[in-house]
Amino acid sequence: MSASQRETPAAAASDEAGGLAGHLAAEIAALDGELTEIAMLVAQAQSEATRHEQRRVQTTDKLASAVNLPAGDTAALNTQLVALTRRAAVMEAQVDVLEGKRRTLTRFRDSLMELAEAYGSAQPAGADGAAGRGPARLTAGEGVGSPMSRIVLNAQEDLRREIARAMHDGPAQSLTNIVLQAQIVERLLGRDPDGARGELRMLVTMVQSTLEATKSFIFDVRPMVLDDLGLVPTLRRAARERGRRAGISVEFDSVGADRRIDVDLESSLFRIIDEALTGYLAGRPDRIAIRLDWSEDAVEATVNADRDPTKQMADADQEVAAAAEAIAATDKNLPPALESMMADRRERAGVKSAAAREAAIVALPESTWREIQQRATTTGIAVEISDGGGTLQVRADLGVAGGAADEPA
Repeated sequence: MSASQRETPAAAASDEAGGLAGHLAAEIAALDGELTEIAMLVAQAQSEATRHEQRRVQTTDKLASAVNLPAGDTAALNTQLVALTRRAAVMEAQVDVLEGKRRTLTRFRDSLMELAEAYGSAQPAGADGAAGRGPARLTAGEGVGSPMSRIVLNAQEDLRREIARAMHDGPAQSLTNIVLQAQIVERLLGRDPDGARGELRMLVTMVQSTLEATKSFIFDVRPMVLDDLGLVPTLRRAARERGRRAGISVEFDSVGADRRIDVDLESSLFRIIDEALTGYLAGRPDRIAIRLDWSEDAVEATVNADRDPTKQMADADQEVAAAAEAIAATDKNLPPALESMMADRRERAGVKSAAAREAAIVALPESTWREIQQRATTTGIAVEISDGGGTLQVRADLGVAGGAADEPA
């Protein structure tokens, strides 16, 4: 048997593996195209559903604010409301169907991806001695997204979805109400100028409120002052604004020479401290204190939340002192029953004092703590909680994280 005949089975196996890998690559490319198209359809359907929902809300508000409308106009508005509700429901159902199809195709594509990678790595060396070299070989970044890329894209899509929902529930609804209020003013201008002036004042108030809400929304998404001025001014503003909105005293202090630091580290520190502030505010403490300590090679932050235990602890401590004084001032030869009763009183007072101190602690929510840990782990920041969850301690090494910038805050 000749050498060429002995090599025929190996060559045939190589050709078969290469052909299968090429077929898998073509199928994956086709699935990528379908997934892209489905993503576009989902975006269009979501946009249409949002548009119909906004129009439905506007129509509902018109019906609620309409006064002395003819019966025909009221019936027309009711008919329009029913139609818009039906269209919004249909578009939302279409989004659900498309999302289900996208998940199914994504799982199928991932399975094909694994097979393609397996066959690509199993290809024998070719005539040029390079294993797996050829158009059928699939690697990360060559036409097919890697798992990390999918994670990043999914995170971006989740963020866009949250922003869109917040815009729809916040500024978009407020602007809709402003439009309706302006229409009311327009109708009153001709027949009731005094009433129109009152409605106009209400309109101005609504515009100012919406402007403030929009500014707060922008600050929550990405505070521009963080890029312009740095960490300390941004945290000072966050402490002031969030405390004002919650009606809770938030103290902020920065010790040492603060300065501009690496932008990623700056953003991570702000997010960690801001998330802790939001989490503590949810527990309705009496006071929150934020402190930054700057050194040459690190910045440390402490966030502490507690309730004012002054009155409860004063009462409890007074009771403890009274019990102690009573025992000290009484003759040592007490009847056993009276001595036991006074000892019980002192013990109850001590328990009450300890309970008052424990009630003063406001613990950081578990969900917030997990998010802070994940962010800190990703960026190399050290975090820990103490005092039963009432204190968060943060430390960032400026040398490891990239050092400080030349410009001051």
